[in-house]
Amino acid sequence: MAWDVFSIVGTIAFAISGAIVAMEEEYDLFGVYLLGIVTAFGGGAIRNTLIGVPVTALWEQETMFQIALISITIVFIFPQKLLKHWHKWGNFFDAIGLSAFAIQGALFAVKLNLPVSAALVAAVLTGSGGGIIRDLLAGRKPLVLREEVYAVWAAIAGIFIGLGIFKQDLWLYILFVSMTSLRVLSYMKHWRLPFKSLRGQNSIK
Repeated sequence: MAWDVFSIVGTIAFAISGAIVAMEEEYDLFGVYLLGIVTAFGGGAIRNTLIGVPVTALWEQETMFQIALISITIVFIFPQKLLKHWHKWGNFFDAIGLSAFAIQGALFAVKLNLPVSAALVAAVLTGSGGGIIRDLLAGRKPLVLREEVYAVWAAIAGIFIGLGIFKQDLWLYILFVSMTSLRVLSYMKHWRLPFKSLRGQNSIK
């Protein structure tokens, strides 16, 4: 049950995220649908490639593709004056997608009896892979590569699930809410990972 819920939630959240970014960049209708679909399914494709699952397995998710297309269509026909608030709510949708797909990716690795390291990688790639492709296609610096705390939450979830700490659906839902909340707090409070700048004076911040 949890697997299906996280798949649906993640697909909707990232499809909306990709569509909005495309409209912010003034892409045409085809570009909006393309970026929405790529954002929703790109992370899963990258994950499948690295853990040895045929990428063609994505085409078996007909229902998810339909959900993504419906989500993108709704966003596209949404009143423009309401979409202007995307900057306020956009990171929230991204946080939901990150959390849902990170947990789904880790569960996928566990289902295949892969080690904890694979669960961690699957969580990070499934949770952030689609967003990376979205940002690159939109000509933006990927969130996961910034100093802002982002994929760390996905990695932590992957470790917890890989170690079998969270198995029951209730605990997985609690993990989802916790991850989403931490991600929202990290951008609201400007939590950052250490980074070293090579511009001007070298320093570690």
